[in-house]
Amino acid sequence: MSQALQRHRRRLWPEIAAGGYSRLDGTVEFYLRVNALLAPDDVVVDLGAGRGRFREEELPFRRDLQDLRGKAARVIGLDVDPVVLENPAVDEAHVITSGEALPVADASVDLVVSDFTFEHVDDPAWAGAELDRVLRPGGWICARTPNRWGAIAVPARLVPNRLHDAVLARVQPTKQERDTFPTRYRMNTPAALRRAFPTSRFDHHGYTHESEPAYAGGSRVAWSLLSGLAALTPPPVRSMHLVFLRKRGDEG
Repeated sequence: MSQALQRHRRRLWPEIAAGGYSRLDGTVEFYLRVNALLAPDDVVVDLGAGRGRFREEELPFRRDLQDLRGKAARVIGLDVDPVVLENPAVDEAHVITSGEALPVADASVDLVVSDFTFEHVDDPAWAGAELDRVLRPGGWICARTPNRWGAIAVPARLVPNRLHDAVLARVQPTKQERDTFPTRYRMNTPAALRRAFPTSRFDHHGYTHESEPAYAGGSRVAWSLLSGLAALTPPPVRSMHLVFLRKRGDEG
C-alpha cells in the first residue's frame, strides 16, 4: 500500500492512529472473538492454514491475534495445498483431499478456525459432516468468508476463475498468485450454512460485517466511495460473513 493511500486511510478513519487499525478491520473483528473462545488446553484445527501468510503482517497486534500457536495445546494445520507442510505457525500439518476423511480423530477438536476457506469448498455436505465428526460437543467453528450477496463475492462470481489472478493483480496487487485459489461460494449464505451445519446439531451465532474495501486497489477515490457505501450497507448484503457455530452437547 502506497504512502499516499495510507495517509488517505488515516483521514477516512482517524482512529488508525490509536493502535494501527480501523473500526472496519475485519481481521481484528474476527480474531478478537476467536481468541475470546480459545482456552489454553484446546486442540485447534486451522482449516485452510496455507503457508501461514499472516506472519507477513506488518502490524504486530494483528499478527499476534492471528497466531494461535502457544495459546492452545495444539494447532493442526489442514490444507489442500502441500505448502501447509512448511507452515511454521502450526504444531502439525496434513495435506487433505476434498471428499476424503480429514486426518483427525472423532470428537478430538475443541475449535476449528477457517479464514477465507469456505468460499473455496466444492462439497458443503462433506465439509459440514467432517467438521461435525472431528468437533467435540460444545466446540466451536469460527469462519470468515465473503457473503455470496456482498460487494466482494458478487463481482468475483462474474469473473471466471481462470481470470482471477489477472483481476486480483490490479485490484489487490499485494496478494501473491500462490495465495489465489478457485472460488465456489457454495457455503456463503445463511441458508447454505444451515444446510451444512443443521440447527439440530449447531447453534448459529454469526453475523455479517463490512470491512475496509481492500479490493478498491490503490485508488483513493474508490476507497472513499466504497467506504461511504459501507456505512449504508444493510446487514444482508454486507461483504463478510463472520461465522460462529457451537456444536450442541448430548443434551441438545
